[in-house]
Amino acid sequence: MTATSLPPNSAPRVRVRVNRLVLYTVLVALTGLFVGPFGWLILNGLKTSAELAASPVHWLPTDFRWQNFAEAFNLIDFLGYARNSLIIALIYAVLVTLSSAWVGFGFARLEAPGKKTLFGILIGSMMLPQMITLLPTYLIFAKLGMVDTYWPWVFWGLAAAPYLVFLFRQFFAGLPRELEEAAIVDGCGYGMIFWRIFLPQSWPVLSASFVIAFTWSWGDYIAPQLLLSTDKSTLAVAVMTTYVTSAGTPVANLQAAASVMYVVPILLIFLIAQRGFVAGMSTTGLK
Repeated sequence: MTATSLPPNSAPRVRVRVNRLVLYTVLVALTGLFVGPFGWLILNGLKTSAELAASPVHWLPTDFRWQNFAEAFNLIDFLGYARNSLIIALIYAVLVTLSSAWVGFGFARLEAPGKKTLFGILIGSMMLPQMITLLPTYLIFAKLGMVDTYWPWVFWGLAAAPYLVFLFRQFFAGLPRELEEAAIVDGCGYGMIFWRIFLPQSWPVLSASFVIAFTWSWGDYIAPQLLLSTDKSTLAVAVMTTYVTSAGTPVANLQAAASVMYVVPILLIFLIAQRGFVAGMSTTGLK
C-alpha cells in the first residue's frame, strides 16, 4: 500500500459520515422550520405593544415582560375557558376514538356486500371542506335544540372520524386471522372479540387517535364560536376575541402570551403519549 492510498473500506465509511451529516443538517433545518414559529410567538408574548408595532422589526424584546403572561391569565377567566375546552376535548376524543375503533374493526374483519364501496365513500368524505357542512350542521343542531350545549360534540364523537377509522382499519387488518378464529371456537361473538382481544392489542393506535382527536377539538375555533355562548365557549375563542382594546383593536402581545399558555397542554399530552403516538402512526400501514 502506497503512502497516498486509502485504507480498506475507508470510502464506504466516508460516504456513511457524509450521509449522516446531510441527514442531520436536514433534520436541524426542519426542526427550526417547525419550532421557529412557536419561538417567535414566545418572543412576541414578551414584548411591549410598541415593540410589536415598531418598524423595522424588533427581533428581541428590549425588556423581557414576563408580566404579560400573568396579565393575560388574569384578564379573562382563563381557567374557566380552559375547563370548557378540556371537557369538550375529552368528550370528543374518548368517544371518537372508541367509535372509530369499532368502525375500523368492522371494515377490517367483517364481510358484507358493498364493504369496499362504503370504505371508499368514507375515505372520500375526508376531502370535504368543513365550511361546506357548517351551515347544515348548525341548522340540524338548532332544530334539535342543542345549540349552546355540549351535545354536538357527543354526537360528533359517536359518529367516528374517517381518518381515525382508516388508522384502525389498517391496524386491525394486519392482525392474524387465527386470533378471532380461536375466539369464535371458544364461543365469543364479534363484540367480545373486539373488546377482549382486538382493542387491547391496539394501544399504539388508541394513543395516536386520542392525541389527534384531542388536538382537533382543543384547537377548533369555528364550532365553539358558532354553537356556544360566551360562558360556555372554549379557550380558543376567548384567546382570539377577548384580548382587545375598547376600540376593538387586538392587544397582540397579550394574545401571543395567552396563545403560548393555550398550546402548552397539547405539548404536554403529546410528550406523555409520544411513544404510543409514533408507534401507532408507524404501524398502521404494516401488514
